[in-house]
Amino acid sequence: MKSRIPVVLLACGSFNPITNMHLRLFEVARDHLHQTAVPELKLLCGADVLKTFQTPDLWKDEHIQEIVEKFGLVCVGRVGHDPKGYISSSPILQRYQHNIHLAREPVQNEISATYIRRALGQGQSVKYLLPDAVIAYIKDHNLYTRGSSCKGNNTQNNLGKTS
Repeated sequence: MKSRIPVVLLACGSFNPITNMHLRLFEVARDHLHQTAVPELKLLCGADVLKTFQTPDLWKDEHIQEIVEKFGLVCVGRVGHDPKGYISSSPILQRYQHNIHLAREPVQNEISATYIRRALGQGQSVKYLLPDAVIAYIKDHNLYTRGSSCKGNNTQNNLGKTS
């Protein structure tokens, strides 16, 4: 087996709750970086986060520039997003596109934390969408239920329910 280059990935996003697809981001990015032999610290994000670089007053231009110039980023594609388009529409991202790695997730799906919160709020099972430990934590802490303070409410006992 060929020796692997150390990779450090820093992720941002809500991860609320963390899904198996969030965990896949790390695997896809690591594999991509190992194939391209880039042994650096990178910001890891999904294409939805890359799109937020265009949101007025959310990111400061100097922060975006510092991230992509000094560190770079690995962006994992997501259904319904166009990371190449986001890069081409941003002068900063265009200037440093050599330091932006676009990694493709070979198993496309549309699981998101927003979807999970909505499903829990409707009393639907999220088994196999979240790690079992996350499901247990949500249930133990009464998250996303009518009585909880988290948005996406109303789960009661349907966290791991199977039909």
